[in-house]
Amino acid sequence: MIFGRAGFGDAVADFEAAVVAQDPKRSGKAFTRLQETFGQAKEAELLEGGPRLAAVLRQVPPGPRAVVAVLVGACVERGADAVRCAPAVLAGLRTALEAAEAFAEAWTATGGGPFPAPGDGEPGEDVVARTGSEAAVGWWTLREWERAAVAMLNDPAVRTAAADRGELLELLAAVEQASDAEFTSLAHMLRVLDDEPLVALHRPSGTGYLLRFSGIGDIFQLHTLLADALIGGGHVEGRAPLPQEAAVCRETPGQVDTVGSFDLVTPDGDAIWNEGAPADIPVVDGVRLLVLDEPSLRRTWPAGRFFPGMRGDVLLERPLDPQEAERWFARVSPVKATED
Repeated sequence: MIFGRAGFGDAVADFEAAVVAQDPKRSGKAFTRLQETFGQAKEAELLEGGPRLAAVLRQVPPGPRAVVAVLVGACVERGADAVRCAPAVLAGLRTALEAAEAFAEAWTATGGGPFPAPGDGEPGEDVVARTGSEAAVGWWTLREWERAAVAMLNDPAVRTAAADRGELLELLAAVEQASDAEFTSLAHMLRVLDDEPLVALHRPSGTGYLLRFSGIGDIFQLHTLLADALIGGGHVEGRAPLPQEAAVCRETPGQVDTVGSFDLVTPDGDAIWNEGAPADIPVVDGVRLLVLDEPSLRRTWPAGRFFPGMRGDVLLERPLDPQEAERWFARVSPVKATED
């Protein structure tokens, strides 16, 4: 028997049966037990519990649905199959984003004012009166959906299969614009690129390189791994990251202080800041094109991963031959003066 008699597995089975039977009283008790027993759950309970909870997620009422989605995400973070769990969680995220957008519109239409912060518990009667229950719950639970969705999208197979990530990002952008709230983790995750080609032009040496990257959460991480591939690989001069600095940007847990090796610049000469995402790098002739200049200032930061559960890497495919590099440099403007 996979599940323990009185542990998380037993609570999953009871919750599953109660939800399918549409028994509110029983499902409420089982919902409480899910939260109480998760911390002591055994590996086998988590591996099977995540997909079973995901399978009934759409049938859970809107209020507790987000909490169940977070539990599914926690199961995935501890080994449950993300591919099996993700469709229901990402569908729930879409529903929550649509409801949150409706909330923002209704809030503005009924007098505006500071938006209530998404949080635990339930929205008050005054909020529901202004926006409607479904919209209010969507807004109120959006932080939980963010956590659950990020847990799913840590998996590259989930990112590949999630063809609607662009639509989810558009919905999120509409919510953020209307409310002035930021959902940075979700916004970065929805823009993560995999198996993405990149041409990097090293202006000081006049050389160019074709690389490919996957699972990079922000430019900080990309910056360190680019330096590891190009400087550490002996292709250009500069300050190479120490092995541990590169390792924490791939899959080793933790953070290690590092020093920047380049100024990163767009083909038009604008700075690309480390706080951004690789999707910010412009596409030229179907390939992302990045210029590497000598560092104008000494910049330090903790090297690591924006998403600790997501493995990232930058691989050098080959140096460009001089004629190729010259053709790419012809698409590049002089660097603009910038300040950190």
